[in-house]
Amino acid sequence: MRIDWSPVENELLQWRRAGRSPAIWWRDDDTIAPTAALDRLRALAARMGVPAHIAVIPDFADQSLTDYVRAESSLIPLVHGWRHENNAPQGAKKSEFGHPRPRAKAQITDGLSRLKALFGTDLLPVFVPPWNRIAPEFTPVLAAAGYRGLSTFGERQSALAAEGVYQINTHIDPIFWRGDRGLVDPSTLVDGIVRTLARQRDRDTAEPVGLLTHHLVHTEEVWQFSADCLSVLLDGGAQSFDLRGLI
Repeated sequence: MRIDWSPVENELLQWRRAGRSPAIWWRDDDTIAPTAALDRLRALAARMGVPAHIAVIPDFADQSLTDYVRAESSLIPLVHGWRHENNAPQGAKKSEFGHPRPRAKAQITDGLSRLKALFGTDLLPVFVPPWNRIAPEFTPVLAAAGYRGLSTFGERQSALAAEGVYQINTHIDPIFWRGDRGLVDPSTLVDGIVRTLARQRDRDTAEPVGLLTHHLVHTEEVWQFSADCLSVLLDGGAQSFDLRGLI
């Protein structure tokens, strides 16, 4: 697979000429237990020097994750909803917390408690709603429950999702979810990265640019793209962003 990364490299050159460096971070969703795929994710994060913030599904999380995460500083656990269960009304896009329903608020709180018991201080209190959708009425619940961050997908509207809760989004998703679940057309991905970087360059305070992956379903092309994307960004002057420095 050959990808023309020159548009990204040219945009990064514009950042350097402006005396600036974009911040990049990495979120990977749907962790439940140690697997060969998670081993590969951990190895890539260590090699790149970019921590993988792993969104762990609380109700299914295995106790074996405790020692696994503790042994490797390149993996940072976050809270991925409650059961990754689609609760959307018929005809609506998939979501677990995209609509009001009984038990939703309790599950937001229980997810944090469950993973705190599993990971202790290794856990970052950041809520990652499955399918990246959350109803506005739930954001105040996050603050009350003890969360310090919310992460979805796309350009954020504000640096704060609620009082005391940072909005830290992802922007690059290489998986073709509506197709064969392989790699999105690389030229489309490259164009999207350039647009995202350019928008942030035009701002006084840039939003960290986030790569979103799902290690359990990666094809070889998705693995290779993820590695190459991180490498191109870092080689072009981007700085690794670790949410532990914010939350």
